[in-house]
Amino acid sequence: MGGEDIEEFIDLRSDTVTQPSQEMREAMYKAVVGDDIMGEDSTVRELEIMSADILGKEAALFVTSGTMGNQIAVMTLTNRGEEVIVGNTSHIYNLEVGALAALCQVQARPMEVPNGVYDIKKMEGLIQEKGIQNAKTSLICIENTNNLNAGYVVPLDNLNNVCNLAKRNNILVHLDGARVFNAQVASKTPVKEIVKNADTVMFALTKGLAAPFGAILAGNKDIIAKARWMKQRMGGGYRQAGFLAAPGIVALNTMLPQIEIDHKHALILGKGLAKINGLKVEISKIHTNIISGSIEDLPTTIDCFIGKLMQKGIKVKRISEVSFRMVTHYGVGESHLYEVIRAIEDIVDSL
Repeated sequence: MGGEDIEEFIDLRSDTVTQPSQEMREAMYKAVVGDDIMGEDSTVRELEIMSADILGKEAALFVTSGTMGNQIAVMTLTNRGEEVIVGNTSHIYNLEVGALAALCQVQARPMEVPNGVYDIKKMEGLIQEKGIQNAKTSLICIENTNNLNAGYVVPLDNLNNVCNLAKRNNILVHLDGARVFNAQVASKTPVKEIVKNADTVMFALTKGLAAPFGAILAGNKDIIAKARWMKQRMGGGYRQAGFLAAPGIVALNTMLPQIEIDHKHALILGKGLAKINGLKVEISKIHTNIISGSIEDLPTTIDCFIGKLMQKGIKVKRISEVSFRMVTHYGVGESHLYEVIRAIEDIVDSL
């Protein structure tokens, strides 16, 4: 698997740590490039057209990252001083450096999304019409998979109910689909069906798809034309960007089967960890490639636990005072999973 000889650690902190495949590296070297701001980079255009077709949207825009894609979508779909409904665990609300306020100049109205499911009645109660003392709700941002260390697949009917609510109230919908292909694989639902009713959708090329750079924002032609202008305003205009876009094309052509492997690996790892006395892992909450574990019943601290794993050549992400996250991805083979399970068994036995 790609990257196994690059890094001595088994790195499970995120699926963003993958190394590009050899095919991606070769595609970067061979890419035909041109000035993208002038619309002359044929490789970027190929990636954008391909992505729009996969998503069933009219047009797509190649951007630097998922965060950039999300923020460009909000800038494009809202006006300054309006309000945006977001999940309280969403990436756009928690992990984008306050960009909703700092860049988009909109107000966030967060709501709980337990187990990745949106309560339609509660969401409806958060909608505000324009008034002399309140901000008008103009956008709903949803997320699938629903992350913040979970990776829940949002049920399709729940997504559609959100979009129907928005339509009834003349509100637009942006779908943060950073890992939407994980949702496709896990739910066995075509990605076109998942994103069909959202006005815009973003997906990351750098997570389960394992490309080294970029994300895609898609929507109708008018929205994406405005989004391209917003991207330029942010300093996101590219010149010979085909070198960066080429591995994304390879990723979309080759990496979907890998996502299914990642999900199987997550279950293997989760089930193995759940058998360790004192370690808490809820198998039912492993929807995709993300596993969360708790050490609250063990006589140790999370920093000590993670430090011991580091000494054994394993990297995981600390997510609270008592919990950690692991993400399976390209470059993590089945043998690595059993190595991790044995390492944690040894650590727990030594406490």
